[in-house]
This record gives sequence, C-alpha cells and structure tokens, in this order.
Amino acid sequence: MLVLTTPTIEGKNIKEYYGLVTGESLLGANVYKDMFSGVRDVVGGRTSAYEEELKKARNVALDSMKEKARDKGANAVIGARIAYHNLGGTMGNTIMVTVFGTAVSYE
Repeated sequence: MLVLTTPTIEGKNIKEYYGLVTGESLLGANVYKDMFSGVRDVVGGRTSAYEEELKKARNVALDSMKEKARDKGANAVIGARIAYHNLGGTMGNTIMVTVFGTAVSYE
C-alpha cells in the first residue's frame, strides 16, 4: 500500500477516490513509568526507548489506516498526515497518534 503526503501520484492516473481513511493508536501512561523507573537510555539528550514506543504507536496507526483503505478497494493513500495529541486529564500521560489521508486507486 502506497502512502504519500502529496495530493497526487506523479506519473500515475488516479482511477477512483474513496474518501477519508484514518488510523489511531494510543501510547499509554504505563510506558512512561516503565521507561523512566529504571535506568534511562539517553543518547544525545534523546530517550531512545520512548522514541521506539512512539514509532510502534505510529506504525500501528498507519497499519490501521492502510487496512481501512484496502477494505474500500484502494491501493494508495494520498495527502497523508500524522498528528500527535496529548490527552492528559483523566487519561493521564497518554499520547494519541492519528494518521489520515484520502484512499485512492491508481494505475
């Protein structure tokens, strides 16, 4: 499944537009506790364990979006965007990763 941030697929003909597809994933508060309760793995001021968990959450959201696009008959998603939301409040330190774009089929 092709996922692009651009609104078109250069050199390809878009046959059909299927509309908006989304994917979401949550990175929960327990991840923060687990990562910072022990020894920190900090490289260049960055916490690599946190980055790895965030990457996993992003991939789960992307996979969910691609599955929804496939279910509509699409073979690509164009105009893709990724957003990160700190839910805070009653959700604690929870981050939601949201991805969205337009499902299309091209030839």
